[in-house]
Amino acid sequence: MPARTTAAPTTASSGTPKIGLRERKKIQTRQAIRRAAYRLFDEQGYDATPVDRIAEAADVSPSTVFRYFPTKEDIVLTDEYDPLIEAAIRARPADESPLQAIRYAFLESLRAICEDPQERADLSARTKLLRDVPAVRARSMESASATGRILVGVLAERTGRPVDDLELRIFTGAVLGAFQEATMHWSEHDQQGELLDVVERTLDVLERGLTL
Repeated sequence: MPARTTAAPTTASSGTPKIGLRERKKIQTRQAIRRAAYRLFDEQGYDATPVDRIAEAADVSPSTVFRYFPTKEDIVLTDEYDPLIEAAIRARPADESPLQAIRYAFLESLRAICEDPQERADLSARTKLLRDVPAVRARSMESASATGRILVGVLAERTGRPVDDLELRIFTGAVLGAFQEATMHWSEHDQQGELLDVVERTLDVLERGLTL
């Protein structure tokens, strides 16, 4: 959020994701690998932590790690948030503006993350690594592109525009870029205050039409 997502749960008509047992097990495995990696990165440093050590700490094989995460950077950048945001946008009233729908979806998803101590710790670790590790920052561009495609698709449905519409792609890119900058600003200031407040301020800037 924005980050690469490896699977998108199906949604009910209410917009609440419904995840089957098999997918839940996959998510649990991804989380175990990710949290083992975060612990080792904190103890040993990112560059000094090989994937086989992460696999050992997560009690899985190295091939399992690579099956879920093609690169070490993807362990940091892959999460399960995109399907939740997509479902939240789909559940918004049809006559609501795209920016208002995104505002609700982003804030509600982020609020749920911040209310869960483990999810909040994961978010904190991710943003620190994104700030401090050049390889993670470089890889994050691809992750943002994947999130962008998801948002373009759902907003194309809401607006009736084609997915290759220039204005739609610029709009989506501006929103994701703003969210990335908000996250980096929060991290560069040692995560002082609430990320939720920073994101709200960011969305206020977009709603004003990028005026200062």
